[in-house]
Amino acid sequence: MNYEAINQAANNYLPQMTKFLRDLIAIPSESAEEELVIKRIEEEMKKLDFDKVEIDPMGNVLGYMGHGETLIAYDAHIDNVGLGELCNWNFDPYEGYETEEEIGGRGASDQLGGIVSSVYGAKIMKDLGLLNDKFTVLVTGTVQEEDCDGLCWQYIINEDKVKPEFVVITEPTDNKIYRGHRGRMEIRVEVKGISCHGSAPERGDNAIYKMADIVQEVKELNDKLHYDPFLGKGTLAVSQSFYNSPSRCAVADMAAISIDRRLTDGETYLSALDEIKALPSVQKYNAEVTMYTYERPSWTGLVYPTECYFPTWVIPEDHPACTAMVEAHTKLYGAPIVDKWTFSTNGVSIMGRYGIPCIGFGPGREKEAHAPNEKTWKQDLVRCAAVYAAMPNLYCK
Repeated sequence: MNYEAINQAANNYLPQMTKFLRDLIAIPSESAEEELVIKRIEEEMKKLDFDKVEIDPMGNVLGYMGHGETLIAYDAHIDNVGLGELCNWNFDPYEGYETEEEIGGRGASDQLGGIVSSVYGAKIMKDLGLLNDKFTVLVTGTVQEEDCDGLCWQYIINEDKVKPEFVVITEPTDNKIYRGHRGRMEIRVEVKGISCHGSAPERGDNAIYKMADIVQEVKELNDKLHYDPFLGKGTLAVSQSFYNSPSRCAVADMAAISIDRRLTDGETYLSALDEIKALPSVQKYNAEVTMYTYERPSWTGLVYPTECYFPTWVIPEDHPACTAMVEAHTKLYGAPIVDKWTFSTNGVSIMGRYGIPCIGFGPGREKEAHAPNEKTWKQDLVRCAAVYAAMPNLYCK
């Protein structure tokens, strides 16, 4: 391959990539509300002469380049989190901004830049004659990841009957290549009490007081969780609290918390539930410990229920997908660092549930994700598009 030509093509497409990204940023696209951004991606794929473009019943957009035997996918979720407190933003999150080096706006790093680079990476393959009968490229813009990571790929694999040989996850990687991350699950702990008038609290049984004991033990459990040398330690955090009470003048008769549990290698959802169930206060107060289920309709109205369990995954550093990505990066820009994500991605389903290998490389930085004043870097868009264009031939050689 002519790596200089690939790099030059990616640089030549920077103005188009910049416009595409700014168009996507300008369209609000929180989970289950992605219709307009999906249709904008469909428009770009068709304009760039993808061989086939379709939107599936869940609302994911799938664009194909080539007609070879091996299917290689590039995945980007295109939903965003909300804006949070607007007072924390220095600019309009949807109007965004652009400098010589940066593009700002909600979704710039997490992770609209990924769909931009992968769409143009596929275009570069076509322009430079890099497509052949060995592989087909699939670029997916997937929905509802921020709400329920991996649900979109459960649908793509189970219902669309699409099963790539491996998938490039285009979430931000800080200019590194990532080969895994911790999994996660969403746990609810609920305890009951008995209400009474607040003027005589001794007549009742305050569920909030019970939950206070449980929360302290949950906090202490975080320090005792399993450690993996590559992925690091499992963690947990109380992320939400709820209560029920007849009024502000009554003792609460129900209290509950949500726990964000991050699972490192060697932990399972069963072991994580058992750890909570074994806490002394959970047993003392007969608290109910369960895993959440996600049942929110997609923007098309489709409901595809799943347990809120998102498995851990890792591939070896010598896996062919990893070595091909490293080689592509090395030939174009020098040897990269190979590492892992802190957060989770659609790989929880692709690799975690279905065993389809994933490798991560995407524009932007992890620390920009979900933060105010989010931004990405133009050279990241160029670098990723070029590496994406070079990788398939190295994998299939």
